[in-house]
Amino acid sequence: MIHPPKQDESQINAQGNPNDSGFESGALTDLPDDLQSELAVLFGSMRHVDRETLANVVSEFAEELEQIALLFPRSLTGALSALDGRISPQTAARLRKEAGVRQAGDPWDQLRAIPAETLLPFLTSEATEVAAVILSKLDVAKSADLLGRLPGTTARRIAYAMSKTGAVTPETVYRIGLSLALQLDSSPDRAFADDPEKRVGAILNLSTAEMRDDVLTGLDEEDQTFAEGVRRAIFTFANIPARVDPRDAPKVIRNVDQGVLVEALVYATAQGGDMALGANFILENISTRLADGLREEMSQSGKVKAKAGEAAVTAIIVAIRAMEETGELALLAPQSDQEEE
Repeated sequence: MIHPPKQDESQINAQGNPNDSGFESGALTDLPDDLQSELAVLFGSMRHVDRETLANVVSEFAEELEQIALLFPRSLTGALSALDGRISPQTAARLRKEAGVRQAGDPWDQLRAIPAETLLPFLTSEATEVAAVILSKLDVAKSADLLGRLPGTTARRIAYAMSKTGAVTPETVYRIGLSLALQLDSSPDRAFADDPEKRVGAILNLSTAEMRDDVLTGLDEEDQTFAEGVRRAIFTFANIPARVDPRDAPKVIRNVDQGVLVEALVYATAQGGDMALGANFILENISTRLADGLREEMSQSGKVKAKAGEAAVTAIIVAIRAMEETGELALLAPQSDQEEE
């Protein structure tokens, strides 16, 4: 008697319970519709298979498998899915557009990964019924976030339309998801991952205060809305008290050379105003012993020149930004944004 090949635990986890029908749904859905239909009809017409026939089929199947050395995707769609993460997103997007193929799989999986800011315009440009389907298919948290960004009247209309989605067919939901995914795929490729406001803000973060003020003044004259966006993206030493959680202050000073830290604190204190508040914030939110030691070093330090002081406070900002990128700390939202919420 021929026994089917033994499955290890990883195969069972990938294919499901081996005691089930044995068909992996993902493999069947890859077949053309006519073959899926033919298979379903044939499957429904079968009654029983004797042991000898089953053994012969399994033996033949196992022999075919043993002859396979490499197995490649049968289409460009499959190839792009297999190469996902291994080729650049720009190359994948260009190939997909040139060949007229879309991302494989359920389009809603793609849409759930899209940021709320990108999906928001669809809720206002599409019909209310379509917007209701979108919110119904997304994660609850993201749907709540999107609903909260809409004007009250629009939000109420969409919420009411959701009560009418009970009779919507799966095919309709799929077509809506596919249409939205295709619209996103057809949008122009972006050369830069961040918005212009963030890019300008990142540059000004590391510029001198004089240069930063001069650029912002010019932006105010050219485009006040853009200038306001840049201001929200800027994070300077003076913003530390409002944007850094007091509990993260000890983490910050651990990532800065102590000599540089002392120079920054001396320089910021001498500047007064918001800069001095930033220095006091750091000293007040670390251990008393460490703060006293820093204050003693500050008192023994001479006057810090402007160039050295700017470089020192910039080093602290760079350290905070690096910690934010690695997830070691999370900056608080700007006060203006908190008031709007």
